[in-house]
Amino acid sequence: MSRRAVMLGVLAAGLASQSLVAVAGDLPAEARLKGAFRRAPENGWTYVHLEGSPSEIGFQNGYLLAPEIADLQKVFALELQHDNHKDWRFFRDAARNMMWPHIEPQYRQELQGIADGLRARGVKLDLWDVVALNADLEWGYYVAYYDKLRSVKPPASSAAPDHCSAFVATGHYTRDGRVVMAHNAWTSYLDGSRWTIIYDIAPAQGYHILMDGLPGLIHSADDFGINSAGILITETTIAAFHGYDPNGVPEFVRARKAMQYSASIDDFAHLMQEGNNGGYANDWLVADRKTNEIASLELGLKHVTLARTKDGYFVSANFPINPQLMREETNFNPNDAGNSEVCRHRRWEQLMAEYKGKIDVEAAKRFLADHYDTYSGKTEASERTLCGHVELSPRGMPTWAPPYSPNGAVQNKVADAALAERMSFQAAAGHACGMDFLAAEHLRAHPQFDWMKPLLRDLKAYPWTTFTATLARPSAATASPADAESRAADPADQLRHHHPAGR
Repeated sequence: MSRRAVMLGVLAAGLASQSLVAVAGDLPAEARLKGAFRRAPENGWTYVHLEGSPSEIGFQNGYLLAPEIADLQKVFALELQHDNHKDWRFFRDAARNMMWPHIEPQYRQELQGIADGLRARGVKLDLWDVVALNADLEWGYYVAYYDKLRSVKPPASSAAPDHCSAFVATGHYTRDGRVVMAHNAWTSYLDGSRWTIIYDIAPAQGYHILMDGLPGLIHSADDFGINSAGILITETTIAAFHGYDPNGVPEFVRARKAMQYSASIDDFAHLMQEGNNGGYANDWLVADRKTNEIASLELGLKHVTLARTKDGYFVSANFPINPQLMREETNFNPNDAGNSEVCRHRRWEQLMAEYKGKIDVEAAKRFLADHYDTYSGKTEASERTLCGHVELSPRGMPTWAPPYSPNGAVQNKVADAALAERMSFQAAAGHACGMDFLAAEHLRAHPQFDWMKPLLRDLKAYPWTTFTATLARPSAATASPADAESRAADPADQLRHHHPAGR
């Protein structure tokens, strides 16, 4: 594509976004909120229900979560400046000029809706801020590509981080022979302490979604969710991955679309591969509760591996699966027996063997709280344990985080077929082991992280809590940012089934 064609596309995109504001932005807030609401915080989580057209869902997100979105933007700007040595303007410009032309209309409308909702609440963030927020997990991949083109050595802190630990099992490995899935999100405690939104989304097109997430995002970002077609989804990143295609579709768009429109494992694999840009490269774990089939989709930029079974398990701890992908698309060393990915991968394999035929929701919760270190043979929390505590490690994680950095597991989710049938999952904010992280105490002991001080929060551990999708419509008086907890309807009676639009 010529440079002139690209510029014309960007100009057209800008005019289109202005027309979206002119049409949808003129509607009163009450009309766009419809049946949306947020509940009072529960065990560290904030539950929000969003429904309607893309523009309406976006507006509701921006309006109901405006203070949290404004706060998150400050966090992301601080992290991106520190890790990538580039200011927020750089990412706004890339969001507008590089990403926006590859975002399809329904998600453009939703992103613009978020900006509209923020504006209605007096928050001075615009569309390009919202797109940059949604792309946060992809920016390290893009920066490495951008700097390489300019023969600039990227900072070590910009390397693709190793997020998360997860498994999915079925058949003879689970107590009832049906699917079980679990995941904990690994990230900086700066943003991880804010990764506490439960999104219940009933879109006008596609399937009803229940997922965890960050305020102001259209996707889960750590990608744990279920939909009303019976699909369960999660992932962990591929360690030390490199590669990016700026002409592809942003990962956050593909991840949301796959969550919204997949009715099968094949649907999911197709939607994630379509327009793959290599951003936030993951090993995706997927389950279909209707068939009890599970799958692993290791999605590199050059190499893609889809494995599936109705009797077995897949574990994921940032450990690359395909040897060719490992050689050609990562800098990962599988022979380092003491690194986090190798240790966690081994521990997952041990637990799958030990609990064969006994894996259920309660076992999954114990797995996510596990502190056994396969390298030392001791039970002690660190970066080498499934319940990750980089803040306690004198080693840190060389591919991502320095010694004692405030990073690790920040929250946890688990679901089985029975929960998914009710459009429910269980979640625990903070470390599943029950250990609290106290920011002020940690910074006193490790002042090298004082750059985080203005925004670093405590990360408290909370009990497991069940969340269920609902279409309860609160009164107009309660459909506000300070909405009190609304009565949840029986999802079996009230869930709408939305069929996906033609693709």
